[in-house]
Amino acid sequence: MSSWRALRSGESVRERRRQLERAHERFLDEREIAIEPELARRFAAQTAMRPEVFASWLRSRTRTIDPHHAPDRQVLSGDELRELQRIHPIGLALPVVHRLLLDEAKESGFLVAIGDAAGRLLWVDGDHQMRAQAEDMGFLPGMDWSEESVGTSAPGSAIMLDHAIQVLGAEHYNRFVHEWSCTAAPVHDPISGSIIGVIDVTGGDEVAAPHLLPLMEATIAAVEAELKLEAFRSQMARERGAGARRQASPARRPGARLVALGRDPAILESTGTVHELAGRHAEILLALAVAPGGVSGAVLVEQVYGEGGTEQTLRAEIARLRKWLSARAIPLELESRPYRLTQPLRIDAQQTLDALGRGAHRLALAAYEGPVLPGSDAPVALELRGRVDAALRESMLQSAAADPLYEYALRWATDDAEVWETLLQVLPQRSPKRARVVTQLLALG
Repeated sequence: MSSWRALRSGESVRERRRQLERAHERFLDEREIAIEPELARRFAAQTAMRPEVFASWLRSRTRTIDPHHAPDRQVLSGDELRELQRIHPIGLALPVVHRLLLDEAKESGFLVAIGDAAGRLLWVDGDHQMRAQAEDMGFLPGMDWSEESVGTSAPGSAIMLDHAIQVLGAEHYNRFVHEWSCTAAPVHDPISGSIIGVIDVTGGDEVAAPHLLPLMEATIAAVEAELKLEAFRSQMARERGAGARRQASPARRPGARLVALGRDPAILESTGTVHELAGRHAEILLALAVAPGGVSGAVLVEQVYGEGGTEQTLRAEIARLRKWLSARAIPLELESRPYRLTQPLRIDAQQTLDALGRGAHRLALAAYEGPVLPGSDAPVALELRGRVDAALRESMLQSAAADPLYEYALRWATDDAEVWETLLQVLPQRSPKRARVVTQLLALG
């Protein structure tokens, strides 16, 4: 049997549920299981735990996730949720999901959820009565269902493991989810191959049946094919309109976007296409994007290469970049004397800074996927990286509510004692998160 499936063919669901409940209770009671390898090995063998689920339990305990309280991490406001729904690429494939899963869900009494790559639920739909019940356990749009937040669950674990998986009853780390079962699979960008989201079905025991896993995998394949088709359609539309766009002013041309947060290599998005950028190319475009008025060759050399660069080296790299852009029909042109882009180039890092400037902490945190070009030591990358990270940290410390500050601490500031101390001050006295904060502060000394 595939260990990604919750049940063997013909296996008694009732007996398996009882077995899992006993295993879960024992795991929570015997805390040494998580720190003694021999005890962990023996426990897994005695309880017939699937290795993927047991490993997730161990990660959940390490993260000191509270298994005794219902998930309560609503990380997106209504406006932030609507904005992410509007811009998320999976939205282009919603008709496919409706056709393959949602219509059946409404008739059969289960839910279909779609989340982003961070595990935040963007859409939840299906049986009306089931939706109301699921909301009681925090399963609704805007909530964080990543493994880092709620422990073992199909949507969070599918993202963590980059594989379709089923979770039955007490395989969930959180006790409040034991009445539910789920099947989920990650969605990948058809161009870059990176995870962009997750699709999940949640309901009773029937959604953990063996046949649901291949159905989910088929749905994912159809969604990814639709996304690839949409990219192709956009490409064709752009090529058909290429002549007209050459006559249009730069302000009327579709803008390109440099995705550099947490990316190495970076991504260049343009009119429905996605391309990975070589390191130097990303650094050059970044330097030109932050200086729309243009820069001299000497300045650009310093920003990209530091003290060891030469203008001759820069000119050769610029020539390669121009050739690369032309080969992919990307509407970005580089001029010299000074070096500048003739069309605007948006940067995801600047969008994060703009959101912070508006006080939209949750939206900024949702957009932040990590440091700017994390593998680059180019001065322009170091400067923007430091500026974004410092602005995010300062904004979180000074103005953020408890929930976004908690998310920031878990994802990006695990070793920052000041962040955890501030979080302890702003959390309500009865918040179940305080135990996690105290544990982390003790670990930091």
